[in-house]
Amino acid sequence: MGITSPPYNKRENKKGWLVDKVVYTGATDNLPEEEYQRIQIEVLNELYRVIKPGGSFFYNHKLRWERGFMLHPMDWLRKTKWVIRQEIIWDRMIAANIRGWRFWQVEERIYWLYKPEGKNIIGKELKPRHALLTSIWRFPPENNNPHPAPFPIALPVRAIYSIMDEKSDGIIIDPYCGSGTTLVAAKILGYHYIGIDISKEYVEYSIKRLKNYRNEIKAVEEELSRHVVRKTFKERKEKGEFVGRHRKVNNQKFSLTLFEYQERGDHHE
Repeated sequence: MGITSPPYNKRENKKGWLVDKVVYTGATDNLPEEEYQRIQIEVLNELYRVIKPGGSFFYNHKLRWERGFMLHPMDWLRKTKWVIRQEIIWDRMIAANIRGWRFWQVEERIYWLYKPEGKNIIGKELKPRHALLTSIWRFPPENNNPHPAPFPIALPVRAIYSIMDEKSDGIIIDPYCGSGTTLVAAKILGYHYIGIDISKEYVEYSIKRLKNYRNEIKAVEEELSRHVVRKTFKERKEKGEFVGRHRKVNNQKFSLTLFEYQERGDHHE
């Protein structure tokens, strides 16, 4: 699987207190929009080629406006080979706008892309402890990072852990690895990783950060602690809360919630 956040083509020549701070080392963020979208399609299709059937890719991007017209990531994602499994809202909890042309934009998007295995375009279910985190992910951007637009380590940790769960082996790829956040997350979670970046400076920083990965274990553990089912069946029953419909399994009567039934299936360990 993989995770990335490419440059957004925010146009370095635009005015604004924030735009001039988003300047990448070794690359431009000011391409003709048609060329930018073509490159994104090519990169995503190459990722589709190398990721195994049944694999996932999480693609972080945002809504943009050019002279009043909205530019939506779906404009090019639908032209790739991927199945768009879900659109996730990343609530960054801060606004990048200080003008009132629109309501202040505090969110970005994360697209869960899926490579079908055979004719199964739905894929496997997430376990309840991951699915219950919902489709709105709420955490602020990372601070104290030399990269102009880093996402917090909680973001790749959530994506990796939700998909890989307890798998003991796997490779995580990030084709715009920047400061190496995805790579550090993969390393701490025990997976191999491949990071690609055009900037020698960011590559060197990523290598240094990987050597000091222990400094970020606490932040990873904080995210992992959120992947739990908050109330057990027994606790819900004791408090008189909804515990699901009764059904018979092997001539015995059980009360299962939807999530418990999905997790247990028709067999009992």
